[in-house]
Amino acid sequence: MKKINLIIAIATVTLAAVSCKTNNEQKEAEKQEAPKILVTYYSQTSNTKAVAEEIAKKLGADIEGIVAVNPYDGDFNATIERGRQELEQGILPEIKPIAADISKYDVVFIGFPVWFGTYAPPISTFLENADLSGKKIVPFCTFGSGGLESSTADLAKAEPKAEILPGYGVRAARLEAMPKEVDNFLKANGFIEGEYTKLDEFPEQHPVSDEESAIFDAAVDGYPMIHAKAKTVAMRSLPNGTEYLFVAENLPREDKPDMPTGEMKVYVTVAEGETPVFTNVIR
Repeated sequence: MKKINLIIAIATVTLAAVSCKTNNEQKEAEKQEAPKILVTYYSQTSNTKAVAEEIAKKLGADIEGIVAVNPYDGDFNATIERGRQELEQGILPEIKPIAADISKYDVVFIGFPVWFGTYAPPISTFLENADLSGKKIVPFCTFGSGGLESSTADLAKAEPKAEILPGYGVRAARLEAMPKEVDNFLKANGFIEGEYTKLDEFPEQHPVSDEESAIFDAAVDGYPMIHAKAKTVAMRSLPNGTEYLFVAENLPREDKPDMPTGEMKVYVTVAEGETPVFTNVIR
């Protein structure tokens, strides 16, 4: 009997040791297989830099800024005019060499301000110089009204041999909401572990009521680049309020006849006890 008990005890210890070894080996394998991530960005006013630093901090990733040799250090109008010329003429502004060895990274986060509906010109230079074939690319951006969707599409055209993953964008006017949104974005896309808010899909659009129209008007009031009337809307619940997806029609403007025409989608958030604010525009 004592011999049988001894055999059972030895077997139990052996199984525990094997199990412990297996778990340790699994953890070590997972650690070795974790993708190596680089966060790189161009920032004109430090807004994109703030997003980049938040992402890198959350991921424990390497980070490096993209720096123009000839900085955009004029006033706002001068910067806009230079950016417009570079985009229209396909000019690639010179940037300082990137210190990071891109070949060592599996995932590259690329951040930028949105200019004229796409990434700022220094990003075009970075894409021209860097070999991102086979990499996973995660775009992130800051903007005045929108541009994540259009700039992501341009990124996919520029890097057909890379895999473009879902990106994150935030209005510069809403930068205080960015840390929480970045945390949710990284968790939702599997970059870090933890609980996150998964939103329901928007239901079908319906004609706006007077109350919903007032919400739209309040959200875009004072923003000079939006002069539109809401036509239809859909809504979904947020943890602390409601999100609206409006389809709106651009209205003609005598003072700015070159303004975009046609329809646009406008996302509006109404947090409990707060005034409506628009978060993104898709033209």
